[in-house]
Amino acid sequence: MQIGVIGLGRMGAAIVERLCAKAHRVLVYDLDPTAVNTVEKFGATGAGSIDQLAVQVDLIWLMVPAGNLIDQILVQILPILKLKPGAIIVDGGNSNFHDSVRRAKLCANQQVSFLDCGTSGGLHGRDLGFCLMVGGDQVAYNKIENYLAAIAMPKGYALVGPSGAGHYVKMVHNGIEYALLQAYAEGFDLLKNNRNYPDLDLAQVAGLWQHGSIIRSWLLELTQQILAQDQALENISSKIGGGSTGSWTVSEAQAQNVLVPLIKLSLELRQKSNQTEFSNNYANKLVALLRHQFGGHSYEKL
Repeated sequence: MQIGVIGLGRMGAAIVERLCAKAHRVLVYDLDPTAVNTVEKFGATGAGSIDQLAVQVDLIWLMVPAGNLIDQILVQILPILKLKPGAIIVDGGNSNFHDSVRRAKLCANQQVSFLDCGTSGGLHGRDLGFCLMVGGDQVAYNKIENYLAAIAMPKGYALVGPSGAGHYVKMVHNGIEYALLQAYAEGFDLLKNNRNYPDLDLAQVAGLWQHGSIIRSWLLELTQQILAQDQALENISSKIGGGSTGSWTVSEAQAQNVLVPLIKLSLELRQKSNQTEFSNNYANKLVALLRHQFGGHSYEKL
């Protein structure tokens, strides 16, 4: 199959780079010509329009913001892809799983396969490989497995269930991420601001915990890197940004009568992070910097 990638932001560009590194021929499109020029240096070929791209490929990987834009692109490319037996569309963004189920049915009506793919790995996925959580048809999944292997870390991709399951698993993944970030940040807040041992070296502690402790992790490794540069965080704003996936996780848990108090509280604290009472909250500052470290998310300086 010939692959085309639409959307060349941080993640999209990294996916194209990994595909090109494995000698795959990749056609690309983005509204920003600079983004196209950047990935052409990796060996990709730019298309002049979405239609031009769709005519030349039978597999389209979407890395665009979740929402109406995806539906608009589907309306544009489905009349072209339905003429190609076995054509496949992959949504690699953070779409709501309900939308993915709906889109899979829409594509199936046009004899086009639709796979929803939760993508994790952030900025480091470019070098280390991504984690790909795929939902959809087994036959379509098998057809694109060589591309998944090029994009993902070894053992970092799988078909997790039928349509919507990939984005469902990624939604829960992001909810867990909220709680983990909050837990690490609160722990280091206490280490920083306790009155018993006020001179603890937080970077040393984070590094120590990386060797044999129960709570060692990649997030802890990133925490150590941040604290090695700055432990006071005095010039960092306490405001934390965030997408919709955390709230989707909480809403889905309520719909399924499953208790997720830690994820729910971490979401609420993030939503309150711009309020005056949290204006100098150390834990929030650390969460904001961690999000920037692994995902390139913006944060504010004071």
